[in-house]
Amino acid sequence: MMSLMWGYGLLMFFGMTLWVVLLALLIWALIRWLNRRTGQEPSPGAPEERSALEILRQRYARGEIDHTTFEQMRERLQGANAPGQRGSSGTNS
Repeated sequence: MMSLMWGYGLLMFFGMTLWVVLLALLIWALIRWLNRRTGQEPSPGAPEERSALEILRQRYARGEIDHTTFEQMRERLQGANAPGQRGSSGTNS
C-alpha cells in the first residue's frame, strides 16, 4: 500500500514540475514576442554602427533628399575621408 501512495506522490511531483516548466516557457515566449514587436531584440554582439555614407544612401533611397543634395553631401563626405586632404573652410593658409 505504501508503494501505491509513493507512486501517486511521484506522479503529482512530475505533474507539478511539468506545469512550472510550461509556465516558464510561456513567460519566456511572451517576453521574446513583445521584444520583437517593439523592435528591442537583444543582439548577441555589439551594435553595428552605420557609416555616414550608408546613412546618406538610405536617405536618398527613401526620397528624403534629392539627387543634387545627395551628390553634394557624398562629395563632402568622401573629401573629408580622403587621407591628406583638408576640408574647404573658405580660407587659404
